[in-house]
Amino acid sequence: MMDGLKQHLIDPEICIRCNTCEATCPIGAITHDDNNYVVDAGTCNGCMDCVAPCPTGAIDNWFQVASAFSLEEQFSWQELPPRPAGPAAVDALDAEAAALIAEAHQGAGGHARAPASASKPRVNLFNRANPAMARVSGNIRVTKSGTSSEVHHIILDFGAVAFPVLEGQSIGVVPPGVDAQGRPHAMRLYSVCSARDGERPNTNNLALTVKRVAEPRADGTLFRGVASNWLCDLALGDSVPVIGPFGATFLMPDDPDADIIMVCTGTGAAPFRGFTERRRRLASSGRGRLHLFFGARTPQELPYFGPLQRLPSALLDQELVYSRLPGAPKEYVQSRMRGRGADLAALLRRATTHLYVCGLKGLEAGVEEALAEIGAAHGLDWPMLSSAMREEGRYHVETY
Repeated sequence: MMDGLKQHLIDPEICIRCNTCEATCPIGAITHDDNNYVVDAGTCNGCMDCVAPCPTGAIDNWFQVASAFSLEEQFSWQELPPRPAGPAAVDALDAEAAALIAEAHQGAGGHARAPASASKPRVNLFNRANPAMARVSGNIRVTKSGTSSEVHHIILDFGAVAFPVLEGQSIGVVPPGVDAQGRPHAMRLYSVCSARDGERPNTNNLALTVKRVAEPRADGTLFRGVASNWLCDLALGDSVPVIGPFGATFLMPDDPDADIIMVCTGTGAAPFRGFTERRRRLASSGRGRLHLFFGARTPQELPYFGPLQRLPSALLDQELVYSRLPGAPKEYVQSRMRGRGADLAALLRRATTHLYVCGLKGLEAGVEEALAEIGAAHGLDWPMLSSAMREEGRYHVETY
């Protein structure tokens, strides 16, 4: 498929023919007949004005195509044609975000797929030129004071602006100011750590898990992460321009009977907090259980350590693993996974089990090695099973 054209299309299966998009479009790129509302590729300039007002998300489709679908073709559709394969098909409108997502998902083998039962995500509703303005309504440190790991839980309130997200999606932020070359700072992506209906049920907000980056360089100077320090220093009431949302594959299955294995370190716990909150609010609606392997240096450096202790074991089977406990040998999540090998093997045999890995680069290699050993010990062909799970949208990797 050629790189040249990202075509804006309307999904006829979801569209309710309310005329909002045509009325909103400032350049007359949207028209309709008795069958469908369609976008003229020769007129559309990608301004996005029509996307946010759409009540169903039917307007939010972007295909990478070799040549544009004609109006006549679009008028005849009962459903969208198959989406072209490849990374360009995901979040195609925002190349900057797509590159970050592709880098994070390298471990997915280049063909990450969403769970079959996952809700349809909304993506690319807001861009650099037209961000959603959010207000900081919470900024709380969630690691113990005095430790080297300073992690903040930051709540962003969108007021009357619709900014729908699903568990597992990310948002983009651009720190104010310019870099050393005088250019605007690059976008940073942060996973949403709240459930789809808000930090509290039915609130138009979302939460992020952000670690302040302040590390000594070899020359003795201190490196301070531009975005992380800006976010961690935000005060209540500050305004934050937000881009996105992004992400169409690292999504939570909506099947209440699905078991979900979550493996993470540090702020890689962010999407899994969203998963856990979603399941907690849907308590007793299914038989599926959450299984968490969460690694940190010490309990004091583990984000959300206190709240995790209060979650019932019927909801969350958790293994909190520490690599720097005084007087104890170093232990990592993959070591604890081996210790729970029989339980994991039983879960992996089920066709309704989903596996997610999120954290620093290098985590996936250790997890893969542990799963291969668990498979060999319990009669599972892990290479074949992992490939099948990826194809079925049941195995997801997001590392950074």
